[in-house]
Amino acid sequence: MKLISWNVNGIRACLKKDFMSFFDKEKADIFCLQETKVQEGQVSLELEGYHQYWNYADKKGYSGTAIFTKKQPMHVTYGIGIDEHDHEGRVITAEFEDFFVVTVYTPNSQRELARLIYRMQWEEDFLVYLKKLEESKPVIFCGDLNVAHKEIDLKNPSSNKKNAGFTPEERSKFDAVMESGFIDTYRHFYPDQIGAYTWWSYMFQARTNNAGWRIDYFCVSSSLKDVLKDAVIYAEIMGSDHCPVGVEIFK
Repeated sequence: MKLISWNVNGIRACLKKDFMSFFDKEKADIFCLQETKVQEGQVSLELEGYHQYWNYADKKGYSGTAIFTKKQPMHVTYGIGIDEHDHEGRVITAEFEDFFVVTVYTPNSQRELARLIYRMQWEEDFLVYLKKLEESKPVIFCGDLNVAHKEIDLKNPSSNKKNAGFTPEERSKFDAVMESGFIDTYRHFYPDQIGAYTWWSYMFQARTNNAGWRIDYFCVSSSLKDVLKDAVIYAEIMGSDHCPVGVEIFK
């Protein structure tokens, strides 16, 4: 079973680039999107054989998530059930027989860390949400988590320690997720791989020079460890400032 996640940084823009060729080639069983930046009715995708689920932000042209899945879920929910967090279209949860799949677009702490305090509350509430789901069955969550966990996960760690996405506060929240029993699937398979990034700035030829960050993840409940087959970063796929990431499981 193949699952793919991609922050498309605007699905309409991405559709004009590599999106459909990549989608058609990979034929993922479940395909998750973040930062779709659309409202209902602004885009129509003909994805034969897939069920589509979209969560739109109240604010136009902002945030948003989607899940496309071959198998119809038993149940789909939007948000995490906390009004403070549920107006930006950041979470969709699809329940299947053996696990939940959650696509998430974690809030960015922004320049000068203007939203860091909110981000910390989001992190705490989202982890509580995941652990509540886990009480009934394992969880696979994926998306743009807006944090590079370790120094190996970005090109220039020393100069970014006070910048959004690599602050001690944000990294400690990811530590808490791992300590609570989730597995970072890419590092599970490739713990020492350097230069493995999923986002590059549009400035300074960052992608050409592979001066990037790994901020897009697939994380799974530890109970799924034995069914993990591989984790993938599709660094060659263009169409966004992020590249897709994927995980394969024996299902």
